[in-house]
Amino acid sequence: MNTLSLGFSPCPNDTFMFHDLVHDLVPVPDVSWRSEILDIEALNLAALESPPRLDVTKVSLPALAASIDDYAVLSTGAALGRNCGPLVVARSADEVAALSDLAGKTVAIPGANTTAFLLLRILGPSTIQPKEMRFDEIMPAVETGDVDAGLIIHESRFTYLSHDLREVADLGVLWESTTGLPLPLGVIAARRSLPDDLVAAIEAALGTSVASAFAHPDRSAAWVRQHAQELDPDVCRAHIALYVNEFSVDLGVEGRSAIEELLSRGRSVGLLRDGREPWR
Repeated sequence: MNTLSLGFSPCPNDTFMFHDLVHDLVPVPDVSWRSEILDIEALNLAALESPPRLDVTKVSLPALAASIDDYAVLSTGAALGRNCGPLVVARSADEVAALSDLAGKTVAIPGANTTAFLLLRILGPSTIQPKEMRFDEIMPAVETGDVDAGLIIHESRFTYLSHDLREVADLGVLWESTTGLPLPLGVIAARRSLPDDLVAAIEAALGTSVASAFAHPDRSAAWVRQHAQELDPDVCRAHIALYVNEFSVDLGVEGRSAIEELLSRGRSVGLLRDGREPWR
């Protein structure tokens, strides 16, 4: 029996998709899992360790680019879609009305290796002053005026109005209007050193786990809420509905194209290092 490490975030989309896999309802022959449920930036940093700590992991696109020699993307389990991008938010009463107004201002970000920050660097002013913090600390920091604006992800998309904040820009909408492609926020990647047949079995099992989650959504509900930052069941359901979709079941041609396009754009402007393709 091989024990493999599996990293994913506590966000509802990940716990929803991985529930059946980690609870042995969708077994992989001769594999047992050691799960690490971590904030997305902690997962990114784990992928950047040498050697990388996790065998299979959720990872943002910038961290994937930096660890591309160690990891290859699986076709299932991704957070990728339309109308699901990170938002830039500010206090309702301040003067930040557009991305251009962020020049020279302090913006709270959920991590330097997140796809959200990569998009902000591509689409926003080059003089933004980023301040890293956990994603769940960003809205309170904006609300109290500790920072000028915030880059929010995950469940925060559904709750920022309750913090008396307003949307400055939807980076996903800007990406889609520029490229015509869905936005790849995060992917599931496996170590390239794992045998091909084992990776194929893991990929198939994860796809079955996602399909099973859709077929039996109530089975994972308590576990999803146990790990979620926002415990409201309606928020959890809305989060899952937004981030778990047909691309989570299989990237397909369009999903693969979106990942390749974001990597290409990041590399072309010097924000991501050059490297091999993200596929095995």
